[in-house]
Amino acid sequence: MQLARRKRTFGFGELSTSGKIVVYVLLFLGLLLFAFPVLWMLATSVKTLGGVHKQTLFPETFEWRNYVEIFDVAPMGMYLWNTSWYTLICVIGAAFSSSLVAFGFARLRARGSLILFGIVLSTMMIPSQVTMIPQYLLFTKLGWADSYLPLIIPSFGGSAFLIFLLRQFYMGIPRELDEAVKIDGGGYFTMYFRIILPLSIPALATAGIMEFMYRWNDLMGPLIYLSTQTKYPLSLGLANFQAAYAATPWNLLMAASLVAVLPPLLLFFFCQKYFIQGIVISGTKG
Repeated sequence: MQLARRKRTFGFGELSTSGKIVVYVLLFLGLLLFAFPVLWMLATSVKTLGGVHKQTLFPETFEWRNYVEIFDVAPMGMYLWNTSWYTLICVIGAAFSSSLVAFGFARLRARGSLILFGIVLSTMMIPSQVTMIPQYLLFTKLGWADSYLPLIIPSFGGSAFLIFLLRQFYMGIPRELDEAVKIDGGGYFTMYFRIILPLSIPALATAGIMEFMYRWNDLMGPLIYLSTQTKYPLSLGLANFQAAYAATPWNLLMAASLVAVLPPLLLFFFCQKYFIQGIVISGTKG
């Protein structure tokens, strides 16, 4: 009894007022540490070109026109559109194909399925640099160079990590639901579309957010396969924006970078509940 009381006294909820103040101060300092690069980017984006070189965090004058000028000196609207539709298609393709493969590994019984699942997971250990040249030669032979096909089509083959994540979630869904579908005369596709998918919204949201972050920030893929400027996404557009100047205009570059990172930040801010829920459920079930 005394041991149980001692354990309860060491819980976070049993901290004294001074202890809670210390914890909150430490959390606030950690917040400032991680938020400082974003604050520095925001402050630099509204400085004049001369004010960038001054060793001050806050600008002397706020040059909000920088956000208008980046659309004048570079086709930022086109970059945003290219990145948006390309990322959306890849998210849909990767989430759907990965969930379908994960459903097969989690719910279908087949000889050697564990070996196949191990092979799928082993592909995560292969560095992308190893497959870069063979993939480029293959897609060039197919005539897909300077197009989004080499970037979009592989996403419909699924992602090893997303397959693992969704498979762990599906393993936690009771198999009694499968038996109920079979009794009602439904098949595996009925089970997948009517039972599994509606129950896996948090896990699918987690998979979609991860794929969105990867595709939105991907630079290597577009750099290898795209050569026409009108097809550039934001990542390649920002790299080209910096290379167009002899001396980098850091105020304009930070303004363009902030425009580029704003959609992922907003997505994670509004979908963080589903992201955390999907990670926790996938990690604890199965």
